[in-house]
Amino acid sequence: MNLVKLIANLGYGSRKDVAWMFREGRITDADGEVLYADDQVEHARIRLDGEPLDPPHGLVLMLHKPLGVTCSRKDPGRVVYDLLPPRYRVREPALSTVGRLDRDTSGLLLLTDDGALLHRIISPKAEVAKVYEATLTQDLRGDEAALFASGTLLLESETTSLAPAVLEALGPRHARLTVTEGRYHQVRRMFAAAGNHVETLRRVAIGALTLGDLDPGAWRALDAGDVARIFAGA
Repeated sequence: MNLVKLIANLGYGSRKDVAWMFREGRITDADGEVLYADDQVEHARIRLDGEPLDPPHGLVLMLHKPLGVTCSRKDPGRVVYDLLPPRYRVREPALSTVGRLDRDTSGLLLLTDDGALLHRIISPKAEVAKVYEATLTQDLRGDEAALFASGTLLLESETTSLAPAVLEALGPRHARLTVTEGRYHQVRRMFAAAGNHVETLRRVAIGALTLGDLDPGAWRALDAGDVARIFAGA
């Protein structure tokens, strides 16, 4: 791919902007040699103002989504893309969220420009585990784990039972829930079906990929090992 098109697709500017960067000598190789638009050079060796380029197509990010932020490109309030460098909004192919977390749910969110990978992660057939920690307004009764694991729980207004899910009580009003589906407000609705109400909700893992010590609002790019952990156990 022409270097002007490559760098423009990464969101660093229009093709006209990038052509100007070449004329200004701002684009070099890893040894500091000035590059020209028709040069043939590996992506990893290209530098813009001395800094490596963002990864090419196939980028996967993990983000600690804070409360009050929407998984949307357009919203009156803050959106997840506000937490990323501005160029990430205009990358081509587009960077999309892998599923959604609602405004009142925090935790691990994935974003990628790889459509095939996105669909592989969210497909119910893949049975990728999503792990949530919830605080509740009432004490657990003690029968929720059996109810959620039964595979017979039917949510209000739905006609298909939920796949079995695993509940671990962490305290009288604190629980960890592992699901393999991604239905609308699923975790909140599951606890509602059990006669309880979710007060706070955070996603802490997808597969074996955990939120770890990533601070709210922080993000990092994933490598191949990280991506493999998403499917561990699936």
